[in-house]
Amino acid sequence: METAGGKRVPVDGDTEIRGVLRDKRVIGSDFEVMGNMEPNGTFQALAVYENPLFVYKGGQRLYVTYWCDVCAIRTRTPGVCWCCQEETELDLRDRKD
Repeated sequence: METAGGKRVPVDGDTEIRGVLRDKRVIGSDFEVMGNMEPNGTFQALAVYENPLFVYKGGQRLYVTYWCDVCAIRTRTPGVCWCCQEETELDLRDRKD
């Protein structure tokens, strides 16, 4: 990721966070990750259950979530729905759900 000051910093996190960081639908977005800078220079994101990922769109800070229209199941990482096995859609939210 690139900081507001233009510095490039590697970001890591749990498996779910890594899934979001590799999601082509958010790559290149104005993106915010909450976490801590590690001594090795890597920014470690908070755990996905703490909702540490945001996209700024239209002047709004939106939580990154994923939604299955078929089963009405929300997740915090991209992939297939655990119920119907259909691909989940990116669903940016203005509040925690």
